[in-house]
This record gives sequence, C-alpha cells and structure tokens, in this order.
Amino acid sequence: MIRQEPASGAKLFLRLDLASTVRLGPGKIRLLEEIARHGSISAAGRAMKMSYRRAWLLVDDLNSCFRVPVVATRLGGVGGGKASVTPLGSSIIRAYRAMEKDAQRILHRRSAKLIAQLRATSN
Repeated sequence: MIRQEPASGAKLFLRLDLASTVRLGPGKIRLLEEIARHGSISAAGRAMKMSYRRAWLLVDDLNSCFRVPVVATRLGGVGGGKASVTPLGSSIIRAYRAMEKDAQRILHRRSAKLIAQLRATSN
C-alpha cells in the first residue's frame, strides 16, 4: 500500500502546558464543547465515548486549575443533573480554537516543502 499525504497536508495537535500541571489539549476542549452542546457531563462523555467518571475527573481537574470554575454543575432530581460551560470556559474554548487555527495556518504554510520531500513507502 502506498502512503499518501493527507488531503489537507500535515496535521497538528495543539497541547498547551500552561503550568507544570495544567494542560489543555483537544480532548479537554472538545469535552467543554460537548458539555456546552448537551448541558450534561454524562451526555458529553457519551458523545466522546468516554465514561462519566473520566469526564467528571477531567472537568474537576479543569475547575481546580482556574480561579473560577470552567464548568458549573447543578445537582439533579428526576431528570438528572445539569452542567454548563461558564463564561471563563467559553473564553478558554475560543482562545484555544483561535490558537489552533493560527498554528494550523503556519503549519500548512511551512510544511509544504517537507511534504514534497516525502518518499512514497509500501506498508
């Protein structure tokens, strides 16, 4: 099988190490986006094929890293609990996606020469 370059060229995955123990990457950002979309940590976890426990631990980690929570939760009754992304959480999503877009633009501009030098290989 011949390896072909991705249609969009090189791929980039952005992970921000904001402090020695504070990391933001595509998974946490997508989790925040899914919480905003579904209004629930468990539904967001299901959308990502992630257990509720894993999703909750990631949210707890994010909330403990910032001065104010990025996700607000409300205990549920009959219909279950609710969760929402706070204004800080929304600004984190926007900032991350903007940095990702900027980095992708630079990657595409600077990787074309490297991609042109790739050798087709058989698998």
